[in-house]
Amino acid sequence: MTAPTKPLPGIPAPGTADTATATGEHLHAPVIAWFDEHARDLPWRRPEAGPWGVMVSEFMLQQTPVNRVLPVYEQWLARWPRPADLAEEPPGEAVRAWGRLGYPRRALRLHGAAVAITERHGGDVPTDHAQLLALPGIGEYTAAAVASFAYGQRHPVLDTNVRRVFARAVTGVRYPPNATTAAERRLARALLPEDERTAARWAAASMELGALVCTAKNESCPRCPIAAQCAWRLAGKPEHEGPPRRGQTYAGTDRQVRGKLLAVLREAHAPVPQAALDRVWHEPVQRARALDGLVADGLVEPLPGGLYRLPLS
Repeated sequence: MTAPTKPLPGIPAPGTADTATATGEHLHAPVIAWFDEHARDLPWRRPEAGPWGVMVSEFMLQQTPVNRVLPVYEQWLARWPRPADLAEEPPGEAVRAWGRLGYPRRALRLHGAAVAITERHGGDVPTDHAQLLALPGIGEYTAAAVASFAYGQRHPVLDTNVRRVFARAVTGVRYPPNATTAAERRLARALLPEDERTAARWAAASMELGALVCTAKNESCPRCPIAAQCAWRLAGKPEHEGPPRRGQTYAGTDRQVRGKLLAVLREAHAPVPQAALDRVWHEPVQRARALDGLVADGLVEPLPGGLYRLPLS
C-alpha cells in the first residue's frame, strides 16, 4: 500500500479542502513562466486569429491531435474567415471541408454556431460566457476556452490535459476520472488566479504542460516546472488508481465504415447512387447501419431514387 503523500511545508496534504487554494500560488508562476518559454507557435494563438479562429480551433482539436488539425484549420479560415462566410454555405460544405478530421458532427455543430452568431450577434463571436454557452454545439468546455483564449477572461478550462495535470500535481493520482466530476470543477475554480488576464494565461499554460510534458504516458518529470511540488511524484507515482486508458480500436468499426461512406460523398459534387456507396464496404448489414447512422445524425441526406448527398440545409 502506498504511503500517503507528504505535503510541502505550508501546503495541506492532497485531498483536503484547502489544497487548491493553498497550492495555487505556488503553481501559477512556474507554469506560466514555462509556458512563456516553451509554448508552441500555433496559428490560433496569434492575435490575427481572432475569436472566430479560436472557436474553429477548439471545435477541431476535440479528440484530434494538433498535427492533423493544422492543415484543415488553415484551409477553413482561408475559405471562411468570418462566421457569416460559413453561415452562407450549406452545412454539407462544412462536412466536406472537414475532411478526415473524424467525428464529423463537429462540422455540423460549428456550422450551426456560425449561423447563430450571424443571426443573433451580428456576425461577431459573443464575448459573454453565457451567450457562448447558448450557441448550438457549444458546451461547458468550449464556452470557457473561447472566453479565456479569445477574450482573456477568468474561467476554469478543463480539457483532458488540464485534468491530468491537476490530478497529478494536486490530487496525487496518475489519471483523472473518465468523466469530469464536480470535485474537479471545484478544484479548477479554486486554482484560478484572481487576476483575469493571469487566469487566462494559466488556463493556456496548464493545458500546454499536459500536452507536452505531463502526458498520459511517458511523462517527462525532469522537464516539468512543478515536479518538486507534484503530489503524485512525491507519493512515488502510485498506480493504484488503474492502468492507463487504451486507445479506441478503429479498424473494422462502424466509425471506419462511416468515414469511408462520407469520403465518397465529400468527393462527389452531385448526388451519389447507392451502388457507389455499396462498393466501399463488403459487409451489407454493417454498411447499412453506418449509412442509417449518418442520415440520423444529419450528415447525409437521402434523396428519391436511392441517391445520397451531403446536407443542403
